[in-house]
Amino acid sequence: MTRTRFAPSPTGPLHLGHAYAALIAARRGDEMLLRIEDIDATRARPEWEAAIHDDLAWLGVTYPMPVMRQSDRHTAYGAALDALWSRGLLYPCTCTRRDIEAAASAPQEGAPLLGPDGVIYPGTCRHTPTGPRPKGVTLRLNMAKATSEVGPVSFTETGAGPGDETGVITVQPDHMVSAIGDIVVARKDFGTSYHLSVVVDDAAQKITEATRGTDLFEATPIHVLLQRLLDLPTPQYHHHALIRDPNGKRLAKRDDARALRVYRDGGWNGRALAQRLMASPQTAAMIPTSPLP
Repeated sequence: MTRTRFAPSPTGPLHLGHAYAALIAARRGDEMLLRIEDIDATRARPEWEAAIHDDLAWLGVTYPMPVMRQSDRHTAYGAALDALWSRGLLYPCTCTRRDIEAAASAPQEGAPLLGPDGVIYPGTCRHTPTGPRPKGVTLRLNMAKATSEVGPVSFTETGAGPGDETGVITVQPDHMVSAIGDIVVARKDFGTSYHLSVVVDDAAQKITEATRGTDLFEATPIHVLLQRLLDLPTPQYHHHALIRDPNGKRLAKRDDARALRVYRDGGWNGRALAQRLMASPQTAAMIPTSPLP
């Protein structure tokens, strides 16, 4: 049985891109689970979480209840962090984004390199700490040490990455170190990070295929590495195309003009909109907010 998931954040209205992601997950899975990714308590809102359920029901997407909410999962994330900390794989980091950009842009460094999380961390705070894991601080993964324990990481791609990659994808340790770097596994304001929580939650929900947009393809080696380090199963991955506006920019929460509630208010039947969206995702951003006669 294939088990997939749709994992939106309740930080704004769902738009056509979210609808496409949910429909892809629902069509590929024998069972699709919903997960509410609400670790950002400063932006998550109960009204947006309620709207997620309403919009998915309108589209005809069903899932088992109750659903997983990341705000209920901090004990699990803490246990994963403790496991990594005990092996000397994490270290606290006090650098701000401006600090990182300045260090990476220093004349002797040349142009800053960009990875899945933006500017690749230059290693300013990297060391091997002792004692218990500190709380309320940013923690980074020592990528060189982690990859030396694991070696190359591999995953099966059933969709297509940015370069139309399919099949078994293998990433070497030197690429992880140079092109990804010491990623954040816990933010001081969240107590976790997207990379850590998605790995722990996919394992807890027994996901066999993770469906998501191609914008997350480059982050997949990070997730497989964490799965190996934490002795968690690796699902296969299906990266799908993104819904883009007429200028080629992917839709974001700020694109209220393409929010599903606008199409609902315009008179669309949710299942009809879903059919139209799946029939031609390349032209989805051109779907009128009111159905044509």
